[in-house]
Amino acid sequence: MGSVGILGTGSYLPERIVPNETIAARVGVTPAWIERKTGVRQRRYAAPHQAASDLAAEAARRALEASGTDPEDLAWIVVATSTPDHTQPATAALVQHLLGARHAAAFDVNAVCSGFAAALHTGARLLAAPEADGRRRPALVVGTGVYSRIVDPADRRTAPLFGDGAGAVVLGPVREGHGLIGTGLRTDGSLHGLIGVGAGGSRTPAALKTVARGEHYFAMRGRDVRDFVVRELPGAVEEILRTFGFAPGDVDHFVPHQANGEMLRSLLEPLGLTRAAVHLPVDFHGNTGAASIPLALDHAVRGGGGPADGDLVLLAGFGGGMSMGTALVRWGG
Repeated sequence: MGSVGILGTGSYLPERIVPNETIAARVGVTPAWIERKTGVRQRRYAAPHQAASDLAAEAARRALEASGTDPEDLAWIVVATSTPDHTQPATAALVQHLLGARHAAAFDVNAVCSGFAAALHTGARLLAAPEADGRRRPALVVGTGVYSRIVDPADRRTAPLFGDGAGAVVLGPVREGHGLIGTGLRTDGSLHGLIGVGAGGSRTPAALKTVARGEHYFAMRGRDVRDFVVRELPGAVEEILRTFGFAPGDVDHFVPHQANGEMLRSLLEPLGLTRAAVHLPVDFHGNTGAASIPLALDHAVRGGGGPADGDLVLLAGFGGGMSMGTALVRWGG
């Protein structure tokens, strides 16, 4: 997979800024408590007319522009989201339509907050084999989340953490020695009950009684989720580095899922990434689900502190399922 890499990045955050003061008043805590516990100062909420596909399309346009790619040249669109526009059709189909990418096959991936790592793996695998005509057209991989629509505004466990946004990358052929080195994906389905939305699917269809019980809201057993991440993330990072012949000190940039800034900072020493630049813009957009890794990556690229040609970049996501996803990228095209 080393000959497939990131040609361009893009991201989009809605205009509406929701500060800690607003959330604190709803959940019965102070703004300082939210920042101390989560590292989040503000988050963005989508406008009433915006859905996951709208945010995804905006981020995608910026990634396409950065890579110099015409939407009609795309072969694939892979959208990672756990807040789709509809249960069906796939949100990716709406993104394809909004972009005018009429030649691309489009589908969704749902691994909750680790969805971008799974989508990146999928997009790279699709490009690893040439098409029937011998061409290797680029793929668009997008993470998008609109958690403001599914989070209970009065739940102090979730409302302070989550916001809305989207991030995207364009994948295509890169020169030898650059690109996606490899990925690591794992799931422990026995822990599926730690994160989820109880109603709205085939097991528990949405009904007046499920709404009355609040089962349409996102729910998270925060302490157990934290224990999972603290226990599993160091091993996942160690495994992908060892598998592809690297040590923690070789990593130049670390872009984790923006779950909780306070928790992630506490893990940096156990991860051993002492030399890496760590990208944690969670303070100004919160946890955006599958969007958070590409959002943070684009923020680094456009902010001037991002990876340079040849740098080793480590991406790491974790989320419901419970799932874990990592990726190693040698930056440059």
